[in-house]
Amino acid sequence: MGDMRLVVVGAAGRMGRTLIRAVTEAEGCVVTGAIERSGSPDLGRDAGQLAGLGGLDVPITDDPLTAFAKADGVLDFTSPASTVHFAELAAQARIVHVIGTTGCSAEDDARLAAAARHAVLGKSGNMSLGVNLLAQLVREAARALGADYDVEVLEMHHRMKVDAPSGTALLLGKAAAEGRRVSLDDHSVRVRDGHTGARRPGDIGFATLRGGTVVGEHTVVLAGPHERIELTHRAEDRSIFAHGAVKAALWGMGRKPGLYSMADVLGLAPRG
Repeated sequence: MGDMRLVVVGAAGRMGRTLIRAVTEAEGCVVTGAIERSGSPDLGRDAGQLAGLGGLDVPITDDPLTAFAKADGVLDFTSPASTVHFAELAAQARIVHVIGTTGCSAEDDARLAAAARHAVLGKSGNMSLGVNLLAQLVREAARALGADYDVEVLEMHHRMKVDAPSGTALLLGKAAAEGRRVSLDDHSVRVRDGHTGARRPGDIGFATLRGGTVVGEHTVVLAGPHERIELTHRAEDRSIFAHGAVKAALWGMGRKPGLYSMADVLGLAPRG
C-alpha cells in the first residue's frame, strides 16, 4: 500500500499551513489536495510554497469534491458550517475525516454523527497527546475525589479565538463529568456575574481568558477541604495539534465507519 493521500482544507490559514508541514514531515502520508474558500486570493498558489516548504505541485483550489475523490483522508480545522459540509462530502467519498474544529452546535454534531455512519470520522476538542492524557488524569481524579472537590476549568487563548469555552476546556469538563458519572450539560456553569449565591455542589465551572498570542493554556482545579489540586497543560506551538491530526488520519485508515475521538487513537478512551 502506498502513502495515505491527504487533503488539507483551510489550507491558506495559519493552521492549514501547519497541517501541510506536518503531513510533509510525517512518514506514510502525502498532501494531494489543498482547499480554500471561493474568492480566496491564494487560489492557484502551490500549497507547499505557501507553507514555506517549496513546491509540492499541489495547487490550492476551491473544489473539494474533486480533491476528495482522489484522496484517502481530509484534515479539517475550519469552521462548524464548513466542517459539516466537508463531512458530508467525505462521507460520500468514504474517506477518513479528521476534525479539529471547535464550536460545533448540537445540530452540527448530529449531522457529523450521521456522516460517521458512512465513513471514519475522528473529532476531538484537542488533538494533542498531552491534553488527552490530561483528560484521562482529570477523569480519574474526579472519580477518586468525588463531589467533595469542586471542579473549575480555566482556559486562555489568543485574542483571535472566536468560541468559548474552548473545545479543550469542554473536553476536560466532560472528562470530569464522566469521572463522576454525571452529565456535563446538567452540571456546567459557564457564566458567573452579580449576586450568584453560593456554589452548588457538583457544579463544573468554566472561566475563559482571551489575549495576546497564547496558543492554549488549560488548568483543571479540584478544590477540596483545605487542599487544592491543579492539573495544567500549556501548548507552546500549534504543531502539536497538526501532528496529532496526522496520527489520527493514519490510525483511521482501513477502520470501520464510525465516530472516533483522539482518546480512541491513543488508546485512552474511558472504560466502563
